[in-house]
Amino acid sequence: MKVLVTGFEPFDGATVNPAWEAVSRLPRQIAGAEVAVTQTPVVFGKDAAAVEAAIEAERPDVVLCVGQAGGRSHITPEFVGINFANARIPDNEGNQPVGRLEEDGPDAYFATLPVFAMVDAARAAGVPAAVSYTAGTFCCNEVLYELLHCLATRHPGVRGGFVHVPFATEQATGMGEGTASMSVEMMVAGLAAMIEAAVSGSDDGLRAGEGTEQ
Repeated sequence: MKVLVTGFEPFDGATVNPAWEAVSRLPRQIAGAEVAVTQTPVVFGKDAAAVEAAIEAERPDVVLCVGQAGGRSHITPEFVGINFANARIPDNEGNQPVGRLEEDGPDAYFATLPVFAMVDAARAAGVPAAVSYTAGTFCCNEVLYELLHCLATRHPGVRGGFVHVPFATEQATGMGEGTASMSVEMMVAGLAAMIEAAVSGSDDGLRAGEGTEQ
C-alpha cells in the first residue's frame, strides 16, 4: 500500500507553513505502507493540479492533503469539501476568486477516509484532535474538493481526505497572547497516527456530538 501526503508552502507573508514542516518529517513507512510526500503551492488551480500530478506519478492507494488552520488548537480531519471558493486574502500569485470550483460538479464531496477513527487514533497517541465540518473557502477547501472530484471521476479506487493543523509553536511566539498552537513534533505524531488508522481499515466509529466549533 502507498500513501501520498501533501503539504502547502508558506503563504500570506509567513516564512513557514506547519503543514509542510510536519509532512516533510513523516516517516517514509507507516503501518507497512510506503509514504510519499510532496509540497503544493498556495495558488488556486496550481495547487490542485500539483496534487493530481503527484497522484499520476505516485499511484497511491490513499491521499492525505494537509494545510494550516491558524486559530485552531487541534489537528482536524475535514469531513466535507464544498464546490465554492471565496478567498478572504490573495493567494501567492495574487488571485482572490469567488465562485464555484467546478461549474458542473456536485455541490460537495464527503472525505473517503475514516475521519472519526483518525481522530481516535490521534487522541490515543496523545495528540488533541477533532473532526471539522468546514475546510473554509480558501485553497485548503479547493484542494480537498478537487482531490475528491479527481478521485471520484478518474481514480475511483483511491481514497482521500484533508487534515488541518494549527499554527506551529514557533509561529505563535510572535502572535497575540493566547494564540493556539502546537509543536511540529506533535503534529507529526498525530498525522502518523491518522495515517495508520486510514490504511489499517479501521471502522470509522461514527458517533453523535463529535466535531469542532470552526
